[in-house]
Amino acid sequence: MENQHLNVKSAGGWGALISSGKFLMREGFFKGSQTLFRLNQVEGFDCPGCAWPDPEDSERSMTEFCENGVKAIAFETTNKRASKDLFSQKTVSELNELDVYSITNQGRLTEPFYYNRAKDKYEPISWESAFEVVSKHLKALDNPDDAIFYTSGRTSNEAAFLYQLMGRMLGTNNFPDCSNMCHESSGVGMGESVGIGKGTVSLEDFDKAELIMIFGQNPGTNHPRMLSELQKANKRGAKIVSINPLKEAGLVSFVHPQDVGQMLTNKATPISTNYYQVKLGSDMALVQAIVKYILENYSITLDLEFIEKHTAGFEEYKKEILSKDWNELVKQTSLSQEEIIEIAELYVESDKTICCWAMGLTQHEHGVATIEEVMNLLLLKGNIGKEGAGACPVRGHSNVQGDRTVGISEAPKEDFLQKIDSVFNFKSPRSHGYDVVHAIKAMHKEKNKVFIGLGGNFADAAPDTKITYEALESCNLTVHISTHLNKSHLICGKEALILPCLGRTELDIQQNGVQSVTVEDSMSMVHPSKGRNVPASRDLKSEPAIIAGIADATFGKEKVDFIDLISDYNKIREKIEEVLPTFTSYNASMESKTGLELYNSAKNRVWETETKKANFLVNIAPDLTLEENHLSLMTMRSHDQFNTTVYDTNDRYRGIKNKRKIIFLNEKDIKKLGLKNGEFVNIQSHSKDEIKREVLNFEVVAYDIKEGCAGAYFPEATPLVSINHFDKKSFTPSYKFIDITLEKVNK
Repeated sequence: MENQHLNVKSAGGWGALISSGKFLMREGFFKGSQTLFRLNQVEGFDCPGCAWPDPEDSERSMTEFCENGVKAIAFETTNKRASKDLFSQKTVSELNELDVYSITNQGRLTEPFYYNRAKDKYEPISWESAFEVVSKHLKALDNPDDAIFYTSGRTSNEAAFLYQLMGRMLGTNNFPDCSNMCHESSGVGMGESVGIGKGTVSLEDFDKAELIMIFGQNPGTNHPRMLSELQKANKRGAKIVSINPLKEAGLVSFVHPQDVGQMLTNKATPISTNYYQVKLGSDMALVQAIVKYILENYSITLDLEFIEKHTAGFEEYKKEILSKDWNELVKQTSLSQEEIIEIAELYVESDKTICCWAMGLTQHEHGVATIEEVMNLLLLKGNIGKEGAGACPVRGHSNVQGDRTVGISEAPKEDFLQKIDSVFNFKSPRSHGYDVVHAIKAMHKEKNKVFIGLGGNFADAAPDTKITYEALESCNLTVHISTHLNKSHLICGKEALILPCLGRTELDIQQNGVQSVTVEDSMSMVHPSKGRNVPASRDLKSEPAIIAGIADATFGKEKVDFIDLISDYNKIREKIEEVLPTFTSYNASMESKTGLELYNSAKNRVWETETKKANFLVNIAPDLTLEENHLSLMTMRSHDQFNTTVYDTNDRYRGIKNKRKIIFLNEKDIKKLGLKNGEFVNIQSHSKDEIKREVLNFEVVAYDIKEGCAGAYFPEATPLVSINHFDKKSFTPSYKFIDITLEKVNK
């Protein structure tokens, strides 16, 4: 069967340039293009997209952005407005009938809105009245834990710090955030292994690595700027091993859109020197097989000095791995033994190895165990705290790591809470709060009354769509702080508010003048971000100002003067530094061109674990065998999508045009199931809770994906994700291994 989707093209190139230009023209070319030249610059603003770090100032180009960055900026600087005119013309029920693309592309929100249930419409409300509505509901709670404070990973350090302060003053640790749905498994797994839940590499390490292993990641779509580093690494002779069920364009080859020579010749640089397509969820078994081969054949290559001095649990781990059955490991991965040996020998030959990963590893019921297995692999040769080597969990949101650093956590550490208590003179709650999964379950049982979302699109991002919607609707009040309309605004509690905020590109003027905020990238660098554009509306407030307004209406100024704190964000940063000593000379550092590099214990071979050493951890790889004619489904983004924000209905690298309700299948599976390319199917998922979950009328698309596996876009396929299938340590839902069957639709 011939099919265009089996021919993977290069990432970048003229396609990226043309697509960027079209998107700018659609949203407003002049303002968008002008803004781009301040993106990721020292005196500019941080990209609201991914958290890939910026190079040193001397190596920074004038066009320090990628196709994703262009779309994010054009989306924010758009001429379109979701104003009172929109809401006067359409009811919430009518807006709910729109698809995800149409909802998110209504444009920028212009003023606060209150949901009039009798009319089924949002109507303008003053800021003062909006704050009073929130305050009234918070004050009326019988228990502070009846409130939930959700956080998006785009939220600045300053806003996140005020947000957690407000919640803890209320008396709760209910701070679910987007990390719970993505890299939580990385944080937990790395924490147990090396004592810190962050990456241990810098951008400079990519210039020195001999081997880069990429697990479960699609940088061409999700982190395009990473391709520049991979391109450089390949050119200087580093080996790049990609492990992914799908063939992804960005992992095959890349034409740098900002390289004139490459663009003129259209000659792509190969990215992966070796590409291995594994079964969904089998990465853990693969790493165990690699380690088994090394222990059996190349134990002399291990860094025994490092293992002896810096690690615990090696002998127990070694015994467990050597007891594994080769045939079973090979069966689980669906690779040949020869392919596994090939990967193992590449690792043996390298003295400096970086392991990168993303959602393909973390969003499983065994996500934490998989991360711990990758860390075991790195520890074998001392690849933590060594130049050109380390762990690199690649974050999606621009400040998801920073939010955690400044206190957004449902399980805060005691020393952090003691500092909060000391600096702000009140007693913080000590009880464990809700993560995303448990927040949904609590709301669904009507145990929670108030939901506040600081950014993001909770309704579309969270698992088990039907249950999530019902959970939000059960609340007395839902509040969403956002730049654009999204599905969450249309899933209303008994009362509902939309509070529109400034975007990253816009001037933030407070009492003491123009303000900057700060963000932390994937590699522990904190740097400032200052917008310069005129705001999309005069009625917008910054995220810190909105939080301060709610807090002031709720608590007044008795313990904390939130209004004074937002008069000058330096004051917020001073408080962050008081609470978190790693932010030494915070404000002074933000005036420099280098920013602030936060101390990373594992990078310095200081192990903040119970053993005070890096731990080899024993885990049992799960049996991923499915019943006959069942497939494992992964949810994923299209190329014209960032998280739940759908910029367009195309997926250029995968050959998809103007459609999203599709399912990618291997040609052999299509034939085996009696289907044809282009036919339509209903998809049903199968879970231990035996709840029927189904999505209808998805088009079958033949693709180069591992046999037995399938892929579909979220949020369209998210209704198939069970709220009861999650990692038991991180509570991350299993978005990447969904047991499904297909039923042909007779059209």
